[in-house]
Formats: sequence, structure tokens, C-alpha cells
Amino acid sequence: MKEALLAQQVAAGAAVRRADAVSFLGELAELDAPSGDIALLDATAQVLEARLTALGLAVERVGGPAGAHLEARSSGEGPAIVVLGHYDTVWSRGTARERPFRVQDGVAHGPGVFDMRGGIVAALTALAVLRDIDALDRPVTVLLTADEETGSVTSRRHIVRVGREARAVLIPEPPMLGGGLKTQRKGVLSYALRLTGRSAHAGLDPERGVSAISELVALVGDVERAAAPGEGTTVNVGVIAGGTRSNVVAAAASAEVDVRVATVAEYERVTAFFEGLRARLPGASLEVELLHSRPPLERTPAIAEAVGRAQEIAALLGIDLGEGAAGGGSDGNFLAPLGVAVLDGLGPDGGGAHALDEHVLVDSLEQRIALIALLVALL
Repeated sequence: MKEALLAQQVAAGAAVRRADAVSFLGELAELDAPSGDIALLDATAQVLEARLTALGLAVERVGGPAGAHLEARSSGEGPAIVVLGHYDTVWSRGTARERPFRVQDGVAHGPGVFDMRGGIVAALTALAVLRDIDALDRPVTVLLTADEETGSVTSRRHIVRVGREARAVLIPEPPMLGGGLKTQRKGVLSYALRLTGRSAHAGLDPERGVSAISELVALVGDVERAAAPGEGTTVNVGVIAGGTRSNVVAAAASAEVDVRVATVAEYERVTAFFEGLRARLPGASLEVELLHSRPPLERTPAIAEAVGRAQEIAALLGIDLGEGAAGGGSDGNFLAPLGVAVLDGLGPDGGGAHALDEHVLVDSLEQRIALIALLVALL
């Protein structure tokens, strides 16, 4: 009975704060925050820091070369409920001016609203709803990072540190179509391959040369054969470059490779494969650099248990909370292999992630505010 009453209170509170949430979403959408642009990221961080402070959380800026990560904590003893998100976007400087935020027929449009400003707004508004009804009475940590879209290179250690201590980690990334949780995500491995050969005149003495391009072409075939579609492993050689002139044997060539894996076993196999790559032509050398990586998020026992409880809690709000597998990764991928109870895909429903038609359903935004509030209170 107590849980049912709390569900009614947070649902009513979410409705009251609906207009403020839409306004907050518009405020964020009007701020460009492309990964790596420190000045623009800092402007968004200031807005978020003010909101977190207004919630009564103690905010720490964790600086770094990719921008500041915001770590905010409430008081209280014991393992915290962690809200994990990122405020960087894929949209370049000037996008907000070119595609201004708008709401039409119950749909909010704008850069970054789906991935993942809508989720950030839902989560912070959920905490405000709990504060409004004097129910924000357990330890909560909010970690908002600045470099997720470029692989979380500088934030990964903070994510792992905070996540290891958590009672559960709520990730308001976009959900499955229809609002389901993402209980499986592919892992990502991104590599740069750099071949070095020896230049020579292609007509006078080609035998003196060692073609880095020839070596790269052979290597690309090997790399593509590392794919295992039946296991969910895909390999894409997305960028290649090399050489200087057609009459010069190429002394250098390079490629960038994206690998997606569905299981930890495949993640380990692919890692070993790339570590074992060698140049074959005499006189050629190969450098393999791992640019960034995320292990896959598999449906572990801890995740399965958390999903079951989340579905019970969602039912108090009349929500049938589904689940499914997604191809893209999130920061939850770092935590799932550690046995952390991760609930990913708690953001509002919508579509167009990384696309010009990016949008969020306002009704879903209100619903997710209530759901996240109840999860924070009851998990």
C-alpha cells in the first residue's frame, strides 16, 4: 500500500513538473556541446551544475583534457543509487542555431534531445519530484560525463569507481523502441592500423621500395575475416589512407577499424587477434593502436534481478516495462562485466539518435520522470 501511494505521488509530481522539464530540455538543446569542445562543454556543465546544486547535492567538477565530469552526491550512509549519463553530443558548434528547439504536437525536436538530454532532464526532474514530496531520503550519486560519444576515455575510471560502490546504476540513455530497457548491448573496439614501408621511384627502381599500401590491402582482408556474424561480431574498415603520388611506392598507409561484439568471449578473441597482427612483407612494419573500447553489456544475473524489480515498480505506474538488445554501446558496458546491477535505457521514448530528425515524446518524458523517481526511491 505504501509503494502504491508513493507511485501516485510521483506520478502527480511528474505531471506538475512537466512544463518545467520541457523548458529545461529546451535550455539544454539550445547549448551546443560537441565532444572535445571544452568551452562549449563547460557552458552546458554550468547549467547542469546549477540544477544539481539546487537539488541539494554536493557537486564536484572532475577536470580532464576532454572536459569536466560532474559528480554530485546527496548525504546518507550505505551504497548509493547512481544516475549515470553524459552531456556531450555528436553535434558540432552552430547546430543549435541551425536547428532550434521546438515542440510540436507533443513531440520535442532539437539536437541531442534523444541522446541523451531528454534522459538527463528526466533523471534530474525525478530527483526534484522526490524532493518536492520529501522522499529523497537515500544516498544518490549523479555522474554526468563529457566524453561518452568519443569512447569515455577520460571518464571510464570515474564510471567504474562510482559504479562499483552502487546499489544500482540507472542509465537514462534512449530506450528500445516503445520504451523497453536495454539489457544487452554490443561491445566496441576501435583500432588504428599504421603501416610503414619504404619509398622508391615506381618506374626507375620499384624493387627498392616496400609498399605500405600493398601490405594494408592484404591486412584489410585478414581483418575483415575476423568477423563472426553468427556470434554477432562485425568488422568495418571505415577509413583508409596512404601514399603520396602514383609514381612513388607508398612508404605509409593507415586504416581505422570498428568492431562490434555481442559477448565477452568474442571481445577477448578479437582483442587477441589484433594484438597478434604483424606485417608480412620484409621491410614493412605495423603499429596497432586501440583507440577506445567498451566490453559488451550482457544480461548478467545482477541485471536480470534488477530488471525484475524494475518491472514490478513500473507496474505501480501502469507501465509494462519491456527489455531488449541494442547494437550501440553505453557507459553501462563498463559496469555490467563487474557484476553491477545496471538498468540501461531509462530515457524517454523518441527517435533519431545522431540524426537530423532527433526527437522525444513529451508524454514519455513525463512518464520517465515518474519511473526514475520511483526506482530511486524503491530499488
